Amino acid sequence: MTTVQQLLDAKGHEVLSMHPDSSVLDAIRKMADENVGSLVVVEDGQPVGLFTERHYARSVFLKGKSSPTTPIRDIMETRVVHVRPEQTVEECMAVMSDKRVRHLPVLKGQELIGIVSIGDLVKSTIADQKFIIEQLEHYIHG
Repeated sequence: MTTVQQLLDAKGHEVLSMHPDSSVLDAIRKMADENVGSLVVVEDGQPVGLFTERHYARSVFLKGKSSPTTPIRDIMETRVVHVRPEQTVEECMAVMSDKRVRHLPVLKGQELIGIVSIGDLVKSTIADQKFIIEQLEHYIHG
């Protein structure tokens, strides 16, 4: 079973983050520039929230708020569901399903070391299944 650590080692440990007092507009620009759908909100070196495109659409755009003047802290998700590097991809998928989230910051102790998305987990699962299928085909035909 693939662990979160193995997944991060393959995809990278970079985490897009911003301070909670940053504007929503700055966050959306940064996410667009990096082609990602979320960022971790960090204050004093600790994750204090999560901001996603969904938060923007539902809490800013649809409510008529101003992106340049609204701070991230006013709309971010403050319930930061996270995982540890030793957890498996399967465990992460269960957490995502249970908590209804699509992004999971990865913490080693108190240190933010990465983030995984539902897309990362699905990609890993497909690769694992493909490997198993290839091994079975080799066994059957070899």
